[in-house]
Parts: sequence; structure tokens; C-alpha cells
Amino acid sequence: MTGADTSSSTASLQRDHLVALQQAYGDVLAQLGLDGVLLYSGHPRPHFADDQEASFAAFGHFMHWTGQADLARSWLLIRPGERPRLKVHAPDDFWHLPARLPDEAWMEAFEVEMGRDDAPPTLPAGRFAVLGDVSVALAESLGATCNPTDLLGALDERRVRKSDYEIQCLRGANQQAMAGHRAARRTFLAGGAELDVQLAYLGASRQRETALPYASIVGVNAHGGVLHYQHYDAVPPARQRSLLLDAGHRYRGYCADITRTWAGPDADPAFAPLIQGLRALQIRLVEALAPGVDYVGLHQRLHQGLGQLLADQGLVHCSPEAAVAQGITRAFCPHGLGHSLGLQVHDVAGRVDGAGRPLPPPETDPALRLTRELEAGMVVTMEPGLYVIPMLLAPLREGTASRDIDWPLVNRLADHGGIRIEDNVAINSTGHDNLTPPE
Repeated sequence: MTGADTSSSTASLQRDHLVALQQAYGDVLAQLGLDGVLLYSGHPRPHFADDQEASFAAFGHFMHWTGQADLARSWLLIRPGERPRLKVHAPDDFWHLPARLPDEAWMEAFEVEMGRDDAPPTLPAGRFAVLGDVSVALAESLGATCNPTDLLGALDERRVRKSDYEIQCLRGANQQAMAGHRAARRTFLAGGAELDVQLAYLGASRQRETALPYASIVGVNAHGGVLHYQHYDAVPPARQRSLLLDAGHRYRGYCADITRTWAGPDADPAFAPLIQGLRALQIRLVEALAPGVDYVGLHQRLHQGLGQLLADQGLVHCSPEAAVAQGITRAFCPHGLGHSLGLQVHDVAGRVDGAGRPLPPPETDPALRLTRELEAGMVVTMEPGLYVIPMLLAPLREGTASRDIDWPLVNRLADHGGIRIEDNVAINSTGHDNLTPPE
């Protein structure tokens, strides 16, 4: 976003968000017979036998109130009818810059203490729970219950539907992320290596690597077929066939999760039409998003569409229905259509209903992370994929489905890795709002 993060409209939306959150917590605590809840932001973990710490992001329910992803060792006490008490760990230190809070209007809603120690605040008499990365022993020393599942489940459910403020934050995260994707594409087409693409992405999206909501997936050529490819080659390949970039941004705590795939100058002529076909399928699936839609059913539509795309592009010589029935489409796309998105990239409560009852994914699709019926206020990713993954295709070479697959064409595409197209979409009362800006 531009200066919108300090605008009066954003401040007003955030105040409304906090008022609604105070009411929601009050209702949940009353239902469970609790007088309050203490939220711990968490702390980074040191590497073994070292004084360096791993990257850190605060506990989601702590961020739901504060939006501060990097506040470590801090505490937030919520009690119905009282101002939230925020204790920020800010010791005197010449090795590190102490934590600071932004000078923004939302701070007026909190009672803030800048503490030199990371000890939790003393709790008043009553029934309290402590949530976060804390021990049972610490909770008991405070006279509180540690991470009760009924409270965690109820608060997770409150995060499923986003406020107008949260939608605005997610939109801002998408705008910053897309600026990075545009720069990354230019770098790739100019002959850059995976590391060059990542550095271009970070520069244009204006973030450091440790602030990313997840490690960027920068897959050139066959690396695009490793779903969570985790390296960055420093030397470009001899031939630039393809780039798959899955990279996001965190804005006021909220995450963007965008994927794009581009054909390189050395791509096989069959690759670009596959990208165009998958993009067209993704657009059709996005257009189907609305309240009341069964996400599992939408995932099944993904495989029907993939079967049609494989047939249209000559990768299979059977009907789309046969491609699905024989498991061909799942070999080409082993992951789910998408997931819930918010303060976490794979946000909470995706596989339970509104009452917390489990909604397991179908046996044929164990990787599907979202199995609920869609509701207004949800934000989901839509990310169909099509990959050439040798270990998944190998069983098909030996089975009855082998005769229905054009193996010479598959082999030509093997060093292109794969294709994934991912947008972030908010469900509203009349349908949907795609938060991901155009390329």
C-alpha cells in the first residue's frame, strides 16, 4: 500500500476491529467461565550450541490484536470490559535495538508497559488461561490453565472470518508482493539466476528475508517441480526454460501468498499454452467462489478441469473423466486447491466446521488444507498446479494408464518443472473480491 496504512480510514477500521475483537473475546470467555486470557507472543529459538536465533513470527492470536509480528517475549492480558494490557519486552541493551511500538491511533486502545524483563504480568484473582508457547509449569505458577483446547478452538474460529480492517491489510500485503513478482519476472527474463530473482523480489517488495511470511520458492526449470523447493542457485542455467515463483509479504501481521509461473526464452513450445490453460482454469475456479460453496467440491472441479486441460494439450489421449478416474490428474497435481489465509499463511481452522468438529480431507486428497463450506469474510488462496514430478509419474508408466499418456511430450516438459498460479481471494456477501492485483 501507499500511505493508506496511516490514513484515517485505516485507523477507523482498526478501531472497529479492536472493538469487535473485545466483544468476541468477552463472549467466548463468558461462555467458558473465564475471567480473562493472557496471550504470550512467543520467542525465537537459538540454534543448537550457538547464540544466533532462528527467524521469528509472533503467536497468531497475539498478532490478531496488535498486528506486530516481531514483538518477542511480550504479553497481552485480555479481560472483558477492561483495556487490554500490553507488556512489551524492551530491555536496556547495547547489543540490540529494544522493541518499539508504532505511533498510531490503535495504541490508545491499550494500556502499555515497556518492560525490561520478559516475566508475565501478575494475574488478579479469578479464572484465567494462558495461550501460546508456554509451559504448563509457568501457567500453573500464575494460577492459570495452559492452552485449553476449547478456548483455542473458539478463538481460532473467530479468525476464520476477517474484519474489513483485516481485508485491507491482506490487500496491502498483496500489493507489495505483486511489486516483487513483477521485478522477479524481469530479472529472470534478463537471464538472472534463482538468487538474483530472490534478491530482486525482496528489493521491489521492500522487505528483508527474515520478515517474509514464508521462505520464497524460486524454482527455475526442473526445480519448479519441487513443490517446496528450498534453495537458490547462484549461477543461471545454460537454458532458461521456466520460472515458478511462490513468494509473499507480511503487512501489519497479515500474509500475502502469491504464485506465478513464466515461460523462459528456451521453453518448449508446449509449455506456454499449458500456463495459459491453467490460468484460464484458475480464473474459472475463482469466479465460482461465493458463500455456501463447498470447497471440497471446488477441489474436485479442479481435477475435472485439469483432465480437460491435459486432453486439450495432448498430454493424455483419454477423456477428462478417465484422466481423473485413473489418478492421472493427481499425479500431475498432488496438492490441494488452496487454504485459508490470514495472520498465518496456512491459517487456522481450515479442517473443522464452525462448531470445531473435524472435517478431514478426502482420502484421495490428503493434502487439501481447507475442507469447509465458504462464508462471507473468509480469505482463501486459489492455486491449481500442473507439474512433471518423476516420482509421481513413475507408477503410471507401469500401469494401465500408461497407454493414455503422451510420454514423449511429458519427457520434453520434464526439465520445465511445473506450473502453479495462485491468487488470494476474499469471500463477500455477494461473491468474492480478488485481492491479488494484476501482473
